Amino acid sequence: MTAEGFLEGRRLQMARGVLLQCIMGGYPPARFYGSDDGDLALVPDSAQIHRLPWSSQPRALAICDADELTGESSPLSTRGQLKAVIARYAALGLAPVVATELEFFVFAPNPDPTQPFQPPLGLDGRREDGHSAFSVSSNNGLRPFFNEVYECMAALSLPRDTFMHEMGVSQFEINLLHGDPLLLADQTLLFKHLLKEVALKHGLTVVCMAKPLAHTPGSSMHIHQSIVEIGSGRNVFSDKAGEPTATFRHFIGGQQAGLADFTALFAPNVNSYQRLCHPFASPNNACWSHDNRAAGLRIPASSPVARRVENRLPGADANPYLAIAASLAAGLYGIENKLEPSEPIQGEFVVPDNLSLPCTLHAALERLKRSQLAKELFGKEFIEGYIASKTMELTSFFDEITPWERRVLAAQA
Repeated sequence: MTAEGFLEGRRLQMARGVLLQCIMGGYPPARFYGSDDGDLALVPDSAQIHRLPWSSQPRALAICDADELTGESSPLSTRGQLKAVIARYAALGLAPVVATELEFFVFAPNPDPTQPFQPPLGLDGRREDGHSAFSVSSNNGLRPFFNEVYECMAALSLPRDTFMHEMGVSQFEINLLHGDPLLLADQTLLFKHLLKEVALKHGLTVVCMAKPLAHTPGSSMHIHQSIVEIGSGRNVFSDKAGEPTATFRHFIGGQQAGLADFTALFAPNVNSYQRLCHPFASPNNACWSHDNRAAGLRIPASSPVARRVENRLPGADANPYLAIAASLAAGLYGIENKLEPSEPIQGEFVVPDNLSLPCTLHAALERLKRSQLAKELFGKEFIEGYIASKTMELTSFFDEITPWERRVLAAQA
């Protein structure tokens, strides 16, 4: 839209079905978004209008809500779903607080998708080889790129906590500061967009796939969650003596009750399960533990005021609005129904059957299809539309024969 049109308040409308567009570009049958495929209104959030610092031409980006023309939030909008979950907490006098940790890879350009990704050439003319987790010098060859990333983050008011090299080759992680869930989802979306745009300027490719390289750790989007009282700001996960509360237990119990049903919301792509089924600190379970990275739900070591639950299931490929909404909705379900969690696990452990999670997109979609809890928390229209779109993507994947199949199976009888 032109700046003039935006400033005049001209309404921007979009076909309702676009919210269910699959990643290949197609759409599920119209019955999933209204047979007329009527319009939605895109309503800009006045707090999320940003001049894009990497653009050579004056250009801005506005994050919008997708609202029905009658004024209500569209049930197909993931941002709307997150706002609805936050409102359910507010009705109880509570406010969730979250932080996201986003991992990503920086690669050389990859014009031929049949070839594996490669680390970029650094300023020393060499590619990173081996693992450089937490190295203070490992990203020196990418310093011009990261310098512009930092500058753009400051220009977009994206506060960063820590930034580090992760376990994979040319893999990095940023921790965004904790705060309001909607703000953090917006910031996560903006940061991913920023990364890709700045990378293109530097002749690089940023990849937020869950598992872009074989035999290498995948990329997660861990979600740290706590809840405070509106007004006092007290963390309701800790009592006055600093001990865990019943609310803390019930929140974990709700997460455990919802994680398997919601796996397809946290792990939305075929590739997501490459990360979960080859776990390098990428748990595919609903166990919980004090500071054990093998558990899907980890309680990081912290002071009572910072007591929180880390959901380690979502990958970097997850929709931040939907992943945060699903995680918080599950926790609230546990609080409202006073669900008790399992016993915490420590050390090496075997995952009980009732705490295992789907390990393929097909299995996750089938679990979501059967979930009354998902329909109760997110609405039948959203869940059925989401499943329809993701089923199209899964069918598209199965329409191709992979190099592994040709290499290994062609010679078999």
